[in-house]
Amino acid sequence: MKTEGPATARGGIAGFLENPVIGMAPWIIFSLVVGPGRFEIAVVLALATTIVLVGAGRIINRGSSWKLLEIADLVFFTVLAVIGVLASDGTRRWLETYAGEVSNIALAVIAFGSMAVRMPFTLQYARERVDPAYWHTPAFLRTNYLITGVWGLAFLVAAVAGAYGDLVLHNPNNIWTGWIIQILAIVAALRFTEWYPDVARARALREAGLPGPEPPHLSGMFVPLAGLLVPIGVAVLIFDNMWWLGVALIVGGGMLTRRLTAHH
Repeated sequence: MKTEGPATARGGIAGFLENPVIGMAPWIIFSLVVGPGRFEIAVVLALATTIVLVGAGRIINRGSSWKLLEIADLVFFTVLAVIGVLASDGTRRWLETYAGEVSNIALAVIAFGSMAVRMPFTLQYARERVDPAYWHTPAFLRTNYLITGVWGLAFLVAAVAGAYGDLVLHNPNNIWTGWIIQILAIVAALRFTEWYPDVARARALREAGLPGPEPPHLSGMFVPLAGLLVPIGVAVLIFDNMWWLGVALIVGGGMLTRRLTAHH
């Protein structure tokens, strides 16, 4: 018992660190925190998260290889930290306004670029969790291309939303463009990352004529998103003038969640 506990905990932490979502955590934190007056804290949080995750990965997963996303995390946020220290007041103000869009576009480029060179960035994480016999199977590769592409689209949507708030509305703290749309895009990508591998595995078993579970229903993909409408509605009630929309989101989110859960 004394030896199994630490080993189990170590295995759980290792599995946690092998999730591609963890590699994107610094970017998610930075893009959601950064804004006027918050550039320094956003960079510090993102860089600290990067250092902790990379260090933990090297210590716990001793045989783990360096990931494209880990290298990008270290380089991007270290450069931003140096620029933040050395930049003039004007440059720092520009970064406070547009660094969120820059980081979202950078990650979208990494996602689509890794697909273009036939090494979607989620593949490096997935290979550490899957038997090497499956590394080159069409289902495994297709799953990683799709998940990487969804993350690329999510950060592209976040970048466009942030740019619209900054350049068109001239309001970086707009609740919709600065928070709600970006959070919904990230949560959708997170949910797809969790949901789709089960779909791919079930389909692969069926195609091979082997017994296995039914592919998860599409409604399961959208249950967390529907549930998120309720806190969004509360936020709209508190921070926006459109009280009627807040009430509609709360009521609609609750009803939609129940309906999707019934089909799930």
